[in-house]
Amino acid sequence: MSRELWKGNEAIAEAAVRAGLQAYFGYPITPQTEALEYLSWRLPELGRAFLQAESELGAINMVYGAACAGARTMTTTSSPGTSLMMEGLSYIAGTEVPMVLVDVVRGGPGLGNIAPAQGDYNQIVHGGGHGDYHPIVLAPASIQETINTVYEIFDIVEKYRTIGIVMVDGSIGQMMEPVALPAMKEVRKVWPSWAASATEGKRERNVLTSIYLDPKQEEITNLRLMKTWQEIEKNEIRYKEYFMEDAKFAVVGFGSAGRVALSAVRAARAEGIPVGLFRPISVSPFPKKQIFDLAQRLEGFFVVEMNSGMMLDDVLLASQGRIPVEFYGRMGGVMPFPDEILREIRLLHADGWKNEGHPRDRWLAKLETIVKEE
Repeated sequence: MSRELWKGNEAIAEAAVRAGLQAYFGYPITPQTEALEYLSWRLPELGRAFLQAESELGAINMVYGAACAGARTMTTTSSPGTSLMMEGLSYIAGTEVPMVLVDVVRGGPGLGNIAPAQGDYNQIVHGGGHGDYHPIVLAPASIQETINTVYEIFDIVEKYRTIGIVMVDGSIGQMMEPVALPAMKEVRKVWPSWAASATEGKRERNVLTSIYLDPKQEEITNLRLMKTWQEIEKNEIRYKEYFMEDAKFAVVGFGSAGRVALSAVRAARAEGIPVGLFRPISVSPFPKKQIFDLAQRLEGFFVVEMNSGMMLDDVLLASQGRIPVEFYGRMGGVMPFPDEILREIRLLHADGWKNEGHPRDRWLAKLETIVKEE
């Protein structure tokens, strides 16, 4: 298969087109705007729907309408825009219609900056909007993996009638890599059975809603969502392992942090340090069982993130205190370098594991010194 040089955001957009995207609604925000710009000419060229909304609130509610009509639909945004979309995402979850969001994460909180970060983890992975629901969240670590994820996630969300989020950071959106693009899928011509459309009178119209004034009916809906989530947890766990066969301890990192950590792990292995890498791809559902199983045989986990330790809490819960856990993170759009992570790996290998107090407290004290020196 031939490979071409593509920018991340444009590759995301083209992957969605090839996955059969029928309708896109979005609003420009750096560092994801190129995805919107690309789709602004690509979708009309193919006779499909593109609309730049007046705001992120408008965009997500247009996606909601298109999803209810049965269209394969998507939006893209970045961190502040994702925050604005949370109410709409909750309505979509409550209505049980499928849609895709690509969140190209930038530094925060507040307006923040346009640098790559992973500070959206909590609002994305743990629900964000009000109510009892869980989105599927996949966190690829390269442009090729992002293409493959976007191409696949439309089928996944339609299988479960749920929200699918592809969470990458600004570096993946902005960098360029050689990639292989997938084949063009045929655009769906018949609306799915759950859609509001009556499909040319061949069936009754569906009434789609997210409001259940009777608490018992709301609870029944929530129970149905939880049963669906159990199926998702059973079937959609994704992760990659590197050098884990003989590893005595493991770095755990997702997305770009996991990719940077892999460079550090390779360098550490060359020095004879028995370290591996566990990289979650599905951060929701989180690979809890895999982390727990690794905790039975490893000496410790070293979590690396581009935030203040949000996935760290999930690793701590999944490992159930069976082994020590250490943490290293950079915040606000600062990406860690492989040498930083390698330095920490060397220290853990030489000095052992402290396991006193919370790993976030130990990291904060260390980061203060690092920031002053830089």
